[in-house]
Amino acid sequence: MALHHLAPGEKVRIPPPTPSVGTGALALVKTDGFEAVELLLHAGQRISKHAVPGHCTIHCLEGSVILETKKPIELGAGDWLYLDRGEEHSVTAVQQGLLLVTIIFD
Repeated sequence: MALHHLAPGEKVRIPPPTPSVGTGALALVKTDGFEAVELLLHAGQRISKHAVPGHCTIHCLEGSVILETKKPIELGAGDWLYLDRGEEHSVTAVQQGLLLVTIIFD
């Protein structure tokens, strides 16, 4: 079953997470040019080291996570950062974290 992705101009409300909401990713948009995903991680959950084929932005909307690149970087609510194309990284939730991840393809 294919995931529903938003059409241009289609609005979506992303509610704040609650403890009863499962961990996972909500695919928002995927085009030839970019992809946007909402990612919910529970405290202690880890996404192992990986890289994406495009430039990547990570916006921490809620909670706290540690992003491991060449060095650990703690992201809290409101923090945003950019990773270069192909940069390896992992993510570990310190507290339940809600992230908006955008990948920009060339």
